[in-house]
Amino acid sequence: MPASVPFSSSTAVLALRAAGCVFAEDEAELIVATARTPEEAAGMVDRRAAGLPLEQVLGWAGFHGLRVIVEPGVFVPRRRTEFLVDQALAAAPDATVVVDLCCGSGALGAALAHALGGAEVHAADIDPAAVRCARRNLAAFGGLAHQGDLYDALPPALRGRVDVLTANVPYVPTAEVALLPAEARDHEPLAALDGGADGLDVLRRVAAAAPGWLAPGGCLLAETSERQAPSAVAAFTAAGLTTRLAVPDEPYTHVVIGVLLP
Repeated sequence: MPASVPFSSSTAVLALRAAGCVFAEDEAELIVATARTPEEAAGMVDRRAAGLPLEQVLGWAGFHGLRVIVEPGVFVPRRRTEFLVDQALAAAPDATVVVDLCCGSGALGAALAHALGGAEVHAADIDPAAVRCARRNLAAFGGLAHQGDLYDALPPALRGRVDVLTANVPYVPTAEVALLPAEARDHEPLAALDGGADGLDVLRRVAAAAPGWLAPGGCLLAETSERQAPSAVAAFTAAGLTTRLAVPDEPYTHVVIGVLLP
């Protein structure tokens, strides 16, 4: 936005429309409500018009009733993933130990910590920026975030104690990453998007090792696509988990749930 143009909500809407933002009015309203000064709001509009995800521009995302901090370069939690949180709470309403693998901002861990109240919550990610962000989001709940590759990041004392293990793994097939919207492709870490040749490389690794970390009766939950769901279920079953598939009313994504029977 040129410096010579005074900032106003209507100016913001026009700039966002010109940049192709479909919900320009709503986004402008959020920016104006979040910014502390007109100058800050103008800068936020410029960044959004340049293609940054709205949540990274605002510095937060609404997720499962929480305002989750989202720092630049960190994977933005999707609202569809709230379904995974709901399934976790339904499967283990009395969970006392929770692990959020591939945690990104730590949105899932924070949402579960908030809903369960008093649970021991750990999150892990390979990306140091994500871990820093997750630590901020989990601090209010006494949760901890660890950096490393999947289970390697976790304290060994968690083995055999985890009641809920969520893993919002990357599941976009490598060849399809280039087809993602630019705001994801250009502004979110590749490691949070690319799931390998068929999109299930990380999911298979998570499933294979999960029984060693779950408590008896504990459950593993992971998000996947409708096309990948049969293979994801097979991976959970091959790991020795009793597995089912949960599908929301609007099936943009599927959640695979595996339980380690006592």
